Amino acid sequence: MKLELGKITIKDIQFADKSQVKDGILYVSKEDLKQVALTEEKIKSVDFDIAKPGESVRITPVKDVVEPRVKVEGRGGVFPGFVAGVDTVGSGKTLALKGMAVVTTGPIVNFQEGVIDMTGPGADYTPFSKLLNLCVICEPIEDVEKHQYEAALRMVGLKIASHIAELAKELTPEETQVFETPDLLEGMKQFPELPRVAYVQMLQSQGLLHDTYVYGVDAKKILPTILYPTESMDGAILSGNCVSACDKNPTYIHENNPIVEDLFKQHGKTINFVAHVITNENVFLADKERSSNQTAKLCKMLGLDAVIISEEGFGNPDTDLIMNCKKIEAEGIKTVIVTDEYAGRDGKSQSLADADKAADALVTAGNANQLVRLPKLDKVIGTMDYISKIAGSSDKALQPDGSIEVELQVITGATSEVGFNTLSAR
Repeated sequence: MKLELGKITIKDIQFADKSQVKDGILYVSKEDLKQVALTEEKIKSVDFDIAKPGESVRITPVKDVVEPRVKVEGRGGVFPGFVAGVDTVGSGKTLALKGMAVVTTGPIVNFQEGVIDMTGPGADYTPFSKLLNLCVICEPIEDVEKHQYEAALRMVGLKIASHIAELAKELTPEETQVFETPDLLEGMKQFPELPRVAYVQMLQSQGLLHDTYVYGVDAKKILPTILYPTESMDGAILSGNCVSACDKNPTYIHENNPIVEDLFKQHGKTINFVAHVITNENVFLADKERSSNQTAKLCKMLGLDAVIISEEGFGNPDTDLIMNCKKIEAEGIKTVIVTDEYAGRDGKSQSLADADKAADALVTAGNANQLVRLPKLDKVIGTMDYISKIAGSSDKALQPDGSIEVELQVITGATSEVGFNTLSAR
C-alpha cells in the first residue's frame, strides 16, 4: 500500500465573503460554513471563531480536533464511513492542510472535555496551541440526548474539515511524503535481515461516550485486526470519545500518529515495519481476555520480533494494556508499552492500575495528576461554565484572580499516550 501525502501550509485564517485558499491563507465564509454545519439536524445554531498561537485565548470545552484532508487520487475518500463511503483508504494521493485545525466546542455537559490555551503555561502543555484553530461553536436543539449531541458535533467537525480541504484540492503541495508498506510476503523477502516490527494500537471503546470508530464502526464491536499504517492517515480511525482530555486521541492525532510516522522513518533501515494492529479496550474481563488473546495471535501470525503498544485512557484500560503486553511477550515477541501515569499530585502513587514484570520496557508521557495554575486569559471561545466539572478539575479550581488551578488532565493532549506531545517523566 502506497500513499503520497501532499502538504499545504496554512499561514493564516481570515473570515471573508468567499471561502478559498489563496497564497497560503485560508479565507472562510461564516455563511458558507454554517450551511455545512446545519445539515446536522440535532444542531440548533453554530458560530465560528479563530484562535491563533500566542493570543490570549482559551478554548473550552474542547470536543475534537481535526486536520482538514482530502483525497485527490485513488480509492475512497477521507473519513470513510462518515463523510466518504467505506472503500479501503490509505493509497493514492491525499492533501493535508498543515498548521491549522478545526476545533469543535459548545455547551457540552460531559465531564471529560478539555482546554486549549493559546498562550501562557497552558499552551506549553498542549500541542494544539501551535496551530491556527478554526473553532466551531455549536448549540444543540432542546432536550437532545448527550450521545446524540456528541454524534452531531462530531459530524459537524468532520464535515467542516472536509469542506475546507476541498478548497485546496486543485493546489500543488509544497511538500510530498511517500509512505509505503509492502504486502506481507513481499516484505519478508524485501528485508529478511531486519527485525519485523508492528504497532499495536489500543482504541478507546468502553462505551458511554467512550468510543472510537474504524471505517464508521464502533471499535467495541470489532475483533482485533490488521490495517495498513497509511489507512489512519486518510481518517480510517476517528475519535468519538470523552476520556480525560490529557490522554485523549483527537482525530487530528489519529491522522498524524507519531508512532506510525516514526516507524515509517526506520522502515527498511533498522526495522521492517510490518503492520498496524488495532485492538479495543473493554469493560468486562471476558472481553478483555478475548481481545488480548486475538491481538497476541495476530502478532504471532505476523512472525513479529517486536511491537510497540499504546493505550488511550487510564485505569480500566491499564488492564487491557498489561494483558496485551503479557500475552505478546509470552509468544517470544519483545514489547514496548507507551502510556501516561496517574501517580497522584505528589507523584508517589501507583502509576498504573495494573502491572506485570513482562512490562519492563515503558515510555511514559508524564503524570496527568500534576497540578498547574493557568492564568485568566482575555478571551474564551466556548464557555467556562463547565470548567469545574472537567476531569482533573474541582469546585475549587477557579481562583479569585480568575486563574484556574487544575491537573494536567484538563489540557487537551498534555500527556498524549502516542507521544504526540513532548512531555515525559523521570
